[in-house]
Formats: sequence, structure tokens, C-alpha cells
Amino acid sequence: MNEYTKKELEEAITALDSTLHKCEKMQDSGKLQSSQKTLNDRRAKALRIALALIEKEMEYSDAD
Repeated sequence: MNEYTKKELEEAITALDSTLHKCEKMQDSGKLQSSQKTLNDRRAKALRIALALIEKEMEYSDAD
């Protein structure tokens, strides 16, 4: 995997977490039509996966 600084990973977490929050807010609003809801659900899942992988990478790099 590419080497990123702890600061870069923390900034990525902040940005992704903000975007995830916005996706969740849209889900809760009930304003999305079926296809938009599906797309938003997939985006939210992808963001959760990305956050989990970044956090795992940070744990791995802390163990070194």
C-alpha cells in the first residue's frame, strides 16, 4: 500500500466522515427517489469501507 503520513490519513478521515454524514442526512430526509436512494446507499457503504480501511492502516502503522 502507498505510504501516507498520519496527518494525511487523519485529514482523509475528516473529509470522508463529513461526506458520509451528508449521505446519511439525505437518507433520513426521505426526499430521495428509488434510484437516488440506491446510489446514496451504495455511496454511504463505500465511504464506511474506506473509513474502516484507513483506520486499519493507521492501526497497522502505529504498530510499527
